[in-house]
Amino acid sequence: MTSSRRSFIRKVVTTAPALAGAPWLLSRGNQVPSVMRRNKSFSANDNIQLAIIGAGGMGMEDAKIASMIPGVKVVAACDLYAGRLERAMKVYGKEIFTTMDYREILDRRDVDAVIIATPDHWHKQISVDALMAGKAAYCEKPMVHDITEGPEVIKAQKKSGTTFQVGSQGMSSLGNEKAKELYEAGAIGQLIYAEGFWARNSPTGAWQYPIPDDASEETVDWDTYISNTTKRKFDPLRFFRWRNYRDYGTGVSGDLFVHLFSSLHYIVSSMGPTKIMATGGLRYWKDGREVPDVLLGMFDYPETRQHPAFNLSLRVNFVDGTSGSTFLKLVGSEGAMDVKWREVVLYKNEATDPLDAFAKSKKKESDKAVLIRKKMVPLENKVYQAEDDYWGAHYDHFNNFFTGVRNKAMVTEDAVFGYRAAAPALLCNDSYFNNEIKYWDPKKMKLES
Repeated sequence: MTSSRRSFIRKVVTTAPALAGAPWLLSRGNQVPSVMRRNKSFSANDNIQLAIIGAGGMGMEDAKIASMIPGVKVVAACDLYAGRLERAMKVYGKEIFTTMDYREILDRRDVDAVIIATPDHWHKQISVDALMAGKAAYCEKPMVHDITEGPEVIKAQKKSGTTFQVGSQGMSSLGNEKAKELYEAGAIGQLIYAEGFWARNSPTGAWQYPIPDDASEETVDWDTYISNTTKRKFDPLRFFRWRNYRDYGTGVSGDLFVHLFSSLHYIVSSMGPTKIMATGGLRYWKDGREVPDVLLGMFDYPETRQHPAFNLSLRVNFVDGTSGSTFLKLVGSEGAMDVKWREVVLYKNEATDPLDAFAKSKKKESDKAVLIRKKMVPLENKVYQAEDDYWGAHYDHFNNFFTGVRNKAMVTEDAVFGYRAAAPALLCNDSYFNNEIKYWDPKKMKLES
């Protein structure tokens, strides 16, 4: 156990009684912040040997967070660029196994679980192969690169009986959990509308990733990289900035909208939309990329047992002069919620007496019933915030995954959930590129004509 972890545990133990007795309600205008907490448990179960498949920026960040979970050890790494394998050995020791062939990872008996953080066009095949090899798998979002690939991953998870989780890490956040609790308690009344926004304003945020000086066909296994897609000559931009190209990535919708779909579906227990429309364009990053840097999506959600019919709008902007932000807003008949991974702001409105003067006058003019009229009043706000020492959604998501691995159990964001979040994101792209409305059956998980 590291000294920092021992220090953290001591802090939790010594402060827990004080936290339990404190209301944590501090007046801030008409906003009332309330601290959201998570009790951290440390399992003494058997160790889990973990391998990274795709050791780029996201894969290494995933591995760093995953290895913070007690009992988890990184023992192997796979990547198609030699420089990343060298970096993995520097971080996790020269004794870890490294390879450019992910199948060698899956053949190893000392690997219990894998992180799949490759470009999107390899997600499906590696996920299926990992599950059928008996490995628990954590696959970065979106779960699949194409709408047709989802059923195969679902089938492999069901057949293998192995834990599989998609990596939309905000799913496991305190913010999402509090929003779900509030929504199910009726805090905003009947859900009417939802919207999500994701903004970035830096070159790296817009996928202008650095190209290593030694990038070449000698250091990159280009043939394997393109073996399941269009054959091309070696292009370092297509390898290291893969999100910009349709053969390998899924654009802003697959990278960012899918987070918002995952959170929304979790909070309101939805299977997804039935009607999908998109517009946008390439407005700023005209660097040869094939996908838009501004995308607007509109989605119709049907009435189900879990929620009424409602509308959703999503937008992404890669050139935001206000420094960038992200949020999910749920608007209901009695209030609204702004949902972030570490914070939830609840807004409550106020209705007048249904028999006020305006309503009475309108009732005389018509035999039809008059709805309750709203009046202009200050909103009553309440802010729920995570504790300062909250380790974050990424940690929680991996903790949920490894709990599933240890207990040989399924998790919330399994293959079915992951496909239902990926499908509208992928169809949003199809709507944009084909300039047509897409129709989807979220229950049967099938396209409709």
